[in-house]
Amino acid sequence: MELASQPAQQQPVSGTRAFRLAHWVSDTVNGLRLKTARRWKFIPQTVAYQGYGSTEWVRVLGRVVLTSKPVPGSKAERLVQNGNQNFRGWRAFTSVPVQFTEVEIRLGGVTTRVRADRGGLVDTVVPVALTPGWHTATLRAEGTEPVEARIFVISADTKLGIVSDIDDTIMVTALPRPFLALWNTFVLNERARMATPGMAVLMDRLKVEHPEAPVLYLSTGPWNAAPTLARFIARNLYPSGALLLTDWGLTHDRWFRSGQEHKRRNLELLAQEFPNMRWLLFGDNGQHDEEIYSGFAQEHPDRVAAIGIRQLSASEAVLAGGHSDSGDHSGSSVPWIYSPDGAGLAKGLQDLDLL
Repeated sequence: MELASQPAQQQPVSGTRAFRLAHWVSDTVNGLRLKTARRWKFIPQTVAYQGYGSTEWVRVLGRVVLTSKPVPGSKAERLVQNGNQNFRGWRAFTSVPVQFTEVEIRLGGVTTRVRADRGGLVDTVVPVALTPGWHTATLRAEGTEPVEARIFVISADTKLGIVSDIDDTIMVTALPRPFLALWNTFVLNERARMATPGMAVLMDRLKVEHPEAPVLYLSTGPWNAAPTLARFIARNLYPSGALLLTDWGLTHDRWFRSGQEHKRRNLELLAQEFPNMRWLLFGDNGQHDEEIYSGFAQEHPDRVAAIGIRQLSASEAVLAGGHSDSGDHSGSSVPWIYSPDGAGLAKGLQDLDLL
């Protein structure tokens, strides 16, 4: 067995005295949460997320948290075992991240050891030779049971990939309005969240037409919500795909994480990782998707097959704080498609011979 190791070091905090103090306060609060969680018999758990990669490397995603365990024999335990959870959103935020703990990753005969970051997140690239298709990585942090992560390895011959936003694109949320954001995220039962009309059918048709195409869900949503979002995707028959989410709060060099920067950075990363692939980009006109996708298309016009924008209704636009300003792409070499639902976007893709 080949052993690959990665330096496991906490990133130093830079910035002003106030910024360093904020980090100290944040770490102290998290430490108190960890003590309280252990006192309430929360157990450490490694959470594995779906990853992706090439035949030479894979991107592995996971998280280490302390979480409550259902009482043996209880209804909650049966629901978890059967995959029929119907949690309110706030329950996703009761787990406590375990910072900077070592995580072992086993995949394709290679063992890699990395450290989770400040939010308990593992997001690492593992050099490993694999065949195209689905593979399984095993993740395990100290004191936790090993868990499996599905990894989709993309063939070098694959020419088309799919990137989709989540909020107001495949899921109706009206997320930007603060009150509704809190309601949708912390209060609403996960089964009450609605799928955007026609989008699941569109995505399924694309996978039938392009079975080798990877699907990536790129969102500014928090990693705490990843299990809920994965269940939403499966329950509404969207194709399986890696979730590329972010976290709120402090980083080692910023007061706040930028959702827009998160999307731009991951799109640029995909362009570097798969230089021969073109992407179908799906978003909505209620946030910043048009601006982000337009900038990416201007920088990499040969990497974008088309951009599909779901148009919010008048009421959705009010809840979302209005429409985005962009809309005229007549000078773009990349096709733009606008429609309020998946059926209209599908018609546009048919006209482009992409569907």
